[in-house]
Amino acid sequence: MDPATKNKFGRVDLEVTAFGFGTAPVGNIFREIDEETSDGMFQAAWDSGVRYYDTAPMYGHGLAELRTGQSLRWKNRDDLVLSSKVGRRLIPAKRSDIDFAPWTNAAPFNLEFDYTYDGTMRAFEDSLQRLALERMDICFIHDIDVFTRGDAQPDVFKQAMDGAWKALAKLRDEGVVSAIGVGVNEWQVCQAALEARDFDCFLLAGRYTLLEQEAQDTFLPMCEARGAAVVVGGGFNSGILATGAREGAKYNYAPAPAEIMERVAKIEAVCADHQVPLPAAALQFVVAHPAIPSFIAGTRTIAQLEQNLNWFRHEIPADFWAELKHEGLLRTDAPVPV
Repeated sequence: MDPATKNKFGRVDLEVTAFGFGTAPVGNIFREIDEETSDGMFQAAWDSGVRYYDTAPMYGHGLAELRTGQSLRWKNRDDLVLSSKVGRRLIPAKRSDIDFAPWTNAAPFNLEFDYTYDGTMRAFEDSLQRLALERMDICFIHDIDVFTRGDAQPDVFKQAMDGAWKALAKLRDEGVVSAIGVGVNEWQVCQAALEARDFDCFLLAGRYTLLEQEAQDTFLPMCEARGAAVVVGGGFNSGILATGAREGAKYNYAPAPAEIMERVAKIEAVCADHQVPLPAAALQFVVAHPAIPSFIAGTRTIAQLEQNLNWFRHEIPADFWAELKHEGLLRTDAPVPV
């Protein structure tokens, strides 16, 4: 696959590259990335033809948006597609008063959840100020899932559907943003949002991968029928589809359980038979689905970024996908690259 291939973004008049650049790492998640490395990754992605960039106020308490804007500022704005998110407002604060975890040396703002109409409008405007760009093309309502909000999720979801939705729909009607959606960790929440409101797109983290295809039951077919685009992040299931079934492998941000380790080991055996790197299969599988125009990946170094791009380009024989299905390691109805 060519990372620079441009795909139609659902029903919206946008095209995104099949490979997108995710900015959570440049928000200094877990450990710091210096300014030179951050900017170097943006430039390397651009030089490889990547034209879709995703960020969020949450990432580094605003640091990722600041870095995204700085690195893209002098590009031709019409040549790129940019997405960010609402659902949190950033409140200036003394560094000594801020709990940055899991971010390191982030920007000096406290994060506050806010899915109200007014809060969404303020958050959207604040993001544009941090980015110092005149528009964002896509805006997602961020983290209204059970994974993030726990027992409060039903109330949070309702508030977002009433408040944040109304604000984003107004911005879309005014032409300020081209596409509006929801960005969460659960396809079930995406489907509930699509059933409740007229969304253009979704950002789904880790729930449609080589290991998980339940989203193919109802959610992805519904997106196809309605012309809603799905961007997938976390295609490595937070680690194990990049590292393989080795000691310490992570699945959903925790040590991989035995059954997942066993399944990945079986997939790795098929990879070995066909000389296919496991991460290459994981990356390319995701964007084979007609509802998924782009996969976004975050990296910490230019070398990691270039490795991801090379995996994305790696030629995979059709027999590989056929064997995965024959062995029961991939759903028979799952679309695969051709």
